[in-house]
Amino acid sequence: MKSITSYYRKLKFTYIKTTLLTLFVCLLFGKGYTTFERAGENYFHIFINGTEIGTIGDPDKAWELLTAARRSIAMESEELTFIDADMTMKGEEVLWGAIDSDDKLQTAMESALRDNVRETLHRSYTIKVNEYMVNLSSVEEVRTLLQAAIDKYDTEGLFGVELVHDTEREFSVLTTNVVDLVEASSGSVSNMTFTEAGVQTFFDEVGTGAGETVEKDFSDYDLGLKTMDFTEEVEIVETYLSEDQLTTLEDAINEVTKEQETPSEYEVVAGDTLSEIAIKVNIPMDRIIEMNSDTLENENSTIRVGDKLFITVPEPELSVERIERNYYDEIYDADVIYVDNDQWYTYQTELLQEPHAGFRKIVADVYYVNDKEVSREILKEEIVMEAVPKKVMRGTIVPPTYIKPISGGRLTSGFGRRNTGIKGASTNHKGVDWAVPTGTAVFASSGGTVARAGWGSGYGYVVYIDHPDGRQTRYGHLSRVLVKVGQTVKQGERIALSGSTGVSSGPHLHFEMLIGGVQRDPRKYLQ
Repeated sequence: MKSITSYYRKLKFTYIKTTLLTLFVCLLFGKGYTTFERAGENYFHIFINGTEIGTIGDPDKAWELLTAARRSIAMESEELTFIDADMTMKGEEVLWGAIDSDDKLQTAMESALRDNVRETLHRSYTIKVNEYMVNLSSVEEVRTLLQAAIDKYDTEGLFGVELVHDTEREFSVLTTNVVDLVEASSGSVSNMTFTEAGVQTFFDEVGTGAGETVEKDFSDYDLGLKTMDFTEEVEIVETYLSEDQLTTLEDAINEVTKEQETPSEYEVVAGDTLSEIAIKVNIPMDRIIEMNSDTLENENSTIRVGDKLFITVPEPELSVERIERNYYDEIYDADVIYVDNDQWYTYQTELLQEPHAGFRKIVADVYYVNDKEVSREILKEEIVMEAVPKKVMRGTIVPPTYIKPISGGRLTSGFGRRNTGIKGASTNHKGVDWAVPTGTAVFASSGGTVARAGWGSGYGYVVYIDHPDGRQTRYGHLSRVLVKVGQTVKQGERIALSGSTGVSSGPHLHFEMLIGGVQRDPRKYLQ
């Protein structure tokens, strides 16, 4: 009995050993487990930004899977995504261990990458016009914006905007091409029409005599919008930008098409008056005077050929140029006729003949930039009543220039009304004062002849100079006079030293300019 019990115990022990051995073999060779050779670290835990996502036996394979995960995320959209992805691996040496499949690891990596997206940049398009730039989110928005600039002046929808590659640029830069939609849609039919027209013209010339031109009637002209284009070069560059750098289409259209006040200059030409300039630049005369208050007092202020007036012109960021062929019944003025007088200065003029407007019928090609007419070419004209031209005599001699008569100095009293605390000093100041130390060199403002040099009562020591254009300059409160009456002096020549003689509150130079015997503000005439 005892031997039987011992046998069963031995049999039970053998069964247990066999079972354990079988389980061990299954674990060792089953799916997800791998045997390793003893050669240092051979089993790696993968971490992304500090979080463990799985295990692997080959670290190089882990980097391949990370690259594939990045590529998979990038292919999901056209956006440029920046992701924080710090992958590290911790290795150990084992005899066997469970590793994750490639698919499982890549899926886990993609999930970890999405959780660590730092910034997404959108594929965008930057439009550049001169110094102005605007960023839009798509090519469709770019086309819509540029078409809106065209449609502002093309109410019939005759022209469209194409985006084409700029062949002169090394990089992928787009530019614009404004096309006639009617011609583009007609294709070869348009060419056939022109060919037939050319043949017909040939036979017409044969029938009427070689070289004879058949005059068109007004009704023969095809009127309307003929050409359109952008005045400035437009550049469109593809880029990647963050959401806050993009402009909405509505705001972009408003920015590009809305007229902005753009600083500009107008140079006075012969025959100009302030009222005529106001009409030319389409700005009220009082506004021109206000913008040039340092040189213009009122509508009667003198302007000379070559003077430059500051004006602000309303212009959009993107300007459109076009040619319109129009018929006009119009009142017109003949061109001014100028008669040169070589004995007069250029600012001297005399009206010889009053103008009288005429009346005519015309067909003309008118060139516009935005809403401003720049020029016109008359194709046909029929005078109903001839205009009488304005005839003006004008001088040809360039007048002398005037410079500040001292170097430096601090302006202490301007031209006109002032308050004084000095007995005998005029409250209507007829010149300008610059405070300078006694003995400062005083120069002739312009070339001329000395008319007076010496003591001049309230002026103290004074110098008067007569100039060839009829003007006179005066220099007062001098400490020393260096010229004599009748002496000819050149512009910039030293004529005296400054001081504080006469009715004076301290060392300074008093400077006057007389035109027609009347004092004017000298600063308006100094270069």
